[in-house]
Amino acid sequence: MTDLSKTFEYAAAGDEFFNYCLWPYQPSAPHAGKFRAVNLLFHSFAVAGADERCFEIVRLIRETIGLGRTVWGVKQIGDKIAWEFYFYDYRRRERERSISKVLDAIRPLIRCPISPNENLPYFMFSFDIDSELVSGARDLSEIHLYIGNVGSAVSSGISYALRPTETVLENFYFFFDPSRQRTEIIAKVCCSAQIDSTAADVDKILWPELMQCKTVCVANKQRSDCVYFSGIGVDQLLAFLQKMNYRADLVAFVSDNRSRLDHLQFDVGLDYRMVDGDVQIIKTGYYGFF
Repeated sequence: MTDLSKTFEYAAAGDEFFNYCLWPYQPSAPHAGKFRAVNLLFHSFAVAGADERCFEIVRLIRETIGLGRTVWGVKQIGDKIAWEFYFYDYRRRERERSISKVLDAIRPLIRCPISPNENLPYFMFSFDIDSELVSGARDLSEIHLYIGNVGSAVSSGISYALRPTETVLENFYFFFDPSRQRTEIIAKVCCSAQIDSTAADVDKILWPELMQCKTVCVANKQRSDCVYFSGIGVDQLLAFLQKMNYRADLVAFVSDNRSRLDHLQFDVGLDYRMVDGDVQIIKTGYYGFF
């Protein structure tokens, strides 16, 4: 098992900071010598008993596209922990951080039968990570591809599932400023086939304790809707993990290291739908970068 004390990384004076869209932000407190966000990812690998090669794939990606240019997500679905890595390059067809480049970087560990079309105007892609993938027990058979949503009145994106033989529409994303667009956020959440807004308690979706954030994203997915809160502090992250019943060791790590994480801003998300007349949260996640 990896000795986490040897993998933990500490912020330096010149570090840059990014949210889950790889948009830069200024740290909330002095940061030199405190934890980098990647430590939460490494800790989750250890807690979940992930294959040691999960650490290796982080190294390979960093060597290829640079430090601090990849977003990670830790997901909780029922009692299972899963991971997703996200890659951005807003230059689109002039991109340098492409699907092809990342696939070449991780090829020593991961087989992928997908042949990406680099002429597509995507600005982001992601894929799911687990022990079976990095150990070679399964191929990387699906990549999530994100393009713009031309014509939307707000910043918006569309995701597709890129597979070896087909491309399938997945999700729509809409970004709002909660300090100016609270009414629009509520309207977007309520305008859905996933919930009955006349019966649902919207506060179970738009948590008042998380609405004090920088950006709210509302997503329409195939089997649920989702809301993301971006730019929250470590105390809000801790409250989120506790409320969503994350594993005690994950919660304790944030709590015990609060003073070493208070310079970071975090992003969290929850997938939801109505079941038997009530809002049910079916998946949650929290995000950082490496």
